[in-house]
Amino acid sequence: MSPSVPDWPTPAAPVKAEWRIIPPRQEAQAPLRCWWARPAASTPRGGVLVLPEVFGVNAWVRSVAERLAAHGYAALAMPLFSRTAPDLELPYDEAALLEGRSHKDRTTTPQLLDDLALAADWLRQALDRPGAGLGCVGFCFGGHVAMLAATLPAITATVSFYGAGVASGRPGGGPPTLDLVPSIPGRLLCLLGREDPLIPASDREAIAAALAEANRGRPSGTQHRLRVLAGGHGFLCEARADHHQASAQEGWAELLGWLEGGL
Repeated sequence: MSPSVPDWPTPAAPVKAEWRIIPPRQEAQAPLRCWWARPAASTPRGGVLVLPEVFGVNAWVRSVAERLAAHGYAALAMPLFSRTAPDLELPYDEAALLEGRSHKDRTTTPQLLDDLALAADWLRQALDRPGAGLGCVGFCFGGHVAMLAATLPAITATVSFYGAGVASGRPGGGPPTLDLVPSIPGRLLCLLGREDPLIPASDREAIAAALAEANRGRPSGTQHRLRVLAGGHGFLCEARADHHQASAQEGWAELLGWLEGGL
């Protein structure tokens, strides 16, 4: 298992975890080097895609997948820069941030959607549940990409942690990713930090308005939701300077509850 995260309650359940390579199915795709974690002694209760920050599928992101597995889910942490940095694992420092952002700037929305669909199909097959809905959770840039993933028919429950930039554009350019909220078939939960400099009050208000508008006419059990918690950017991750213990605990509880109600 990756380093423990004391803020997050983890059941004493054995977990199997290892690297898996998902081969491409289109010429324009690249192999996906994923961290594959699942319960060691029980049938998974569902599958979850885990989308990393610009720092790649590093030890902390792998720990998220393993903790989800300890809670009974099969979790697949997938790379977002498969074409430019398929093995990216960076620490949380300024030099690494610049490197990660350089790969983000070379990644497009169509590429991400192709890779998300590939990973979702692989996960469904691995679970032998071809018609079952999947969960998705993303952090930082992965939180932005989670909103894209939520538009896929396979994804029924999505949790976006501090996904910046959704109100101003989308990866590779184009209109705001927020414009896609009406096309999300499942349920979306956005968790933001009140002191996040990357998501100002104007963006939070735009997200709230978009979710509220999309909720018009949706049954109560399928409505999207926004939570603004104390802390800054990256509050869930204890390896980051903006880690906020109380909000991390609340955010983890929100994540588990959202998956429980959506898968």
